[in-house]
Amino acid sequence: MTDQNEETVSNAELPLSCITSDYVYTSDESLNNEMENQSDNNTSSNHESSNSNMPSLGDEFDNASGASGEIDREYTGQFEGPEKTLEVCFRRRDGKIVDSSCVQVESPSVPYAKAGLRLLTRADLDAICKRARCTILSSISNTYVDAYVLSESSLFVYNYMIVIKTCGTTTLLRCLALVIELGRRLELELDWVGYSRKNFNFPDDQCFPHGSFTQELEYLNQHKRLCDKLDGNGYTLGPITDDHWFVFVADQTIRARPEMENDRVLNIMMFDFDLDVADLFYYDKYEQRKEGESEDEATRRISFEQTKAAGIDALCPGALFDPRAFEPCGYSMNAILYKSYYTMHITPEEGSSYASFETNQKLPSYTSLINNVVRTFRPRRFVITLMADEGGLSEIKGSPLVDTKEFSRINVPPKSKADTKLAYRRTNIASIKVEDDCCCMMGNWVIDNRVQENNNETRYRGMSFA
Repeated sequence: MTDQNEETVSNAELPLSCITSDYVYTSDESLNNEMENQSDNNTSSNHESSNSNMPSLGDEFDNASGASGEIDREYTGQFEGPEKTLEVCFRRRDGKIVDSSCVQVESPSVPYAKAGLRLLTRADLDAICKRARCTILSSISNTYVDAYVLSESSLFVYNYMIVIKTCGTTTLLRCLALVIELGRRLELELDWVGYSRKNFNFPDDQCFPHGSFTQELEYLNQHKRLCDKLDGNGYTLGPITDDHWFVFVADQTIRARPEMENDRVLNIMMFDFDLDVADLFYYDKYEQRKEGESEDEATRRISFEQTKAAGIDALCPGALFDPRAFEPCGYSMNAILYKSYYTMHITPEEGSSYASFETNQKLPSYTSLINNVVRTFRPRRFVITLMADEGGLSEIKGSPLVDTKEFSRINVPPKSKADTKLAYRRTNIASIKVEDDCCCMMGNWVIDNRVQENNNETRYRGMSFA
């Protein structure tokens, strides 16, 4: 998703200052030169695409003078909706945990205190996003988390955790070394790194180092600033001939409290969804400019109108919303409620329509949430992934990712009498436990029947193995 009215911030206007003056960071050029001085073998597995013209690490294209990294590829009418997701967790060197809700606020004008990674400046975050080839568009905050809508998906910053999701041809892994370095300058130690994505639909459009999962693993294992710190492993879940999920985990966690051992993240990725729903996310379907309304105000209004029209607001009751409508089409949304985030990204183009919904909310059962999300979009197929600590997994009562006949079908009640009941059958599931207690689970569902096929049925996209 792209927006021609992306917010830009000058480094001159926002001087970067990390927490200690000894480590003031003024440019990413020196870090680039120090970090990116080795080559990449660019090998590829039999099931993944390769590109013989991939640059070496010393030739990378995120120098300080570059505005967006490498030259943007020409838009071909197809967009890679499924996101790459990077989660990086830290711990304080002294082992203490600072909860923002317990920190004394010094000024009545400041609604809550921040600690850890939330002390990173806007220029720090801009530098991170620049390496991933995206920009910050808007943000919301509460006591626990800062949430940023990006030109390509979302960024969430907690005291000791940062989560970045990017779609399209972004270069997400290339920001990891900078995230780790900025954490070090805040006197934080690396605790856990997780990277995951579904197989690409248009792998040939991807930029280095995302040409294949093999190349991504080589980048992580050969990068001199990363390989010694991470020491992680990569995994593939699901059938190689169907939708599958790539996962990389590096776990150095020192757990001190039981409540830290029940984390989980649920992601629902939906494909070829209802045409009437897709129409809701085209910008020109809404009144463009009201009298006296600025362009930014019109975008904001249309963003909330799309949220309401699709029923997305009902998926996260009580949450603070930050939606974004894109021209000519597309939609992103962040919502936060206490310590939980929700994020949704929608690509409505016919032939490659895609919508995702992700949350780290700790629910005892996700059945109702899954039903509501699927009912909102009515996709022809969808993928569910769940990443959870063992403690978090044990708290979930009834999961469609469990290998029982009870959950082999998902029946979604109609929204109204005019709608038809949707029935989906599970085609496969896969799970693995990695790094002692990290449980990764995924499953594929396809629509089982329809009362009436639409004559203008969306075209199916091709399947890749990358």
